[in-house]
Amino acid sequence: MRSGNPALNAKAFERFDVYEPTKVMTIDGTVTRTGVLLILLVAAAAVTWNQFLQQNSIYGPLMIGGLIVGLIFGLATCFKPTWAPVTAPIYAVAEGLFLGGLSAFFETMYPNIVFQAVCLTFGTLFGLLIAYKSGLIKVTENFKLGVVAATSGICLVYLVGWIMSFFGSGIPYIHESGWIGIGFSLFVVVIAALNLVLDFDFIENGAANGAPKYMEWYSAFGLMVTLVWLYVELLRLLAKLRSRD
Repeated sequence: MRSGNPALNAKAFERFDVYEPTKVMTIDGTVTRTGVLLILLVAAAAVTWNQFLQQNSIYGPLMIGGLIVGLIFGLATCFKPTWAPVTAPIYAVAEGLFLGGLSAFFETMYPNIVFQAVCLTFGTLFGLLIAYKSGLIKVTENFKLGVVAATSGICLVYLVGWIMSFFGSGIPYIHESGWIGIGFSLFVVVIAALNLVLDFDFIENGAANGAPKYMEWYSAFGLMVTLVWLYVELLRLLAKLRSRD
């Protein structure tokens, strides 16, 4: 199996520890744990959202702290999947703190943009899930390779742009509201969405192969990583479109 999501890839199944055969991963269990992570993320996001709207300066440190802690525990979960029952909830809370402030910032500039981004995120999630389960989208090896290659390319572009920012520069056009910038954001949104299909395939195969129980948390974490990425990219795309009005 292959997934563009660094958390959900074939190597994850190569790191199984010894486990009880009766305690195996299930799709229902993964869905339940994904729901738990979403609740934790939304609850944490409400904290920084309210602090931002109340113009309380604490929202800044909470956002930055959430971003850093989320990165640390996200990487820890990727390298040690057995820790997922503990690290995945911490990651969800940390990302919630970051996303709450970020969302409030966008909302003050473009009213109702957060509601639109949330609706599009979950609409995409359920739409692709239906397409995947109905067989409309086939997860072939070529499909996997294409999505992984595109995802890697996007990561490389963002990395180069981040490095260039230290020298007061950046990659031109892609972050602007012109048609090139909108086209780039639309492309990234499509690739982020297609990563959801790879995540579905990973989860289904994990359950079919009798993966250990902790992989429910790990798979839920991986799905959260993709959803967070998709939501942020949708916010950016909508902001570029709204700025042209």
